[in-house]
Amino acid sequence: MRHLLPVLALLPALAAPAMAEDLVQAETTIKDHRFTPEEIHVPAGKPVLLTIHNQDGTAEEFDSSALKTEKVIAAGAQASVRLRPLAPGRFRFMGEYHSETAQGAVVAE
Repeated sequence: MRHLLPVLALLPALAAPAMAEDLVQAETTIKDHRFTPEEIHVPAGKPVLLTIHNQDGTAEEFDSSALKTEKVIAAGAQASVRLRPLAPGRFRFMGEYHSETAQGAVVAE
């Protein structure tokens, strides 16, 4: 058993590059209290790093109960949120501070 310990210790390090390669990058921009694009298409079953660029002069909160995430993005800043691998479907999000106009969805397919 002792001879297996060094091999077992390496397993997380070997898995990390494969997981990083599976990470899908996606972006959206908030401008005039609207998301562009409003629909973000991602592959189902892959983790996603979603970067939100806020080009407005006020802060906005990216909020989604369907994606189980929320993040405040300062005016003129950007922030990223990690999304778990999603089953196929449509997952709505909004800008909480301007929910009447800031609407969108992540579409996993």
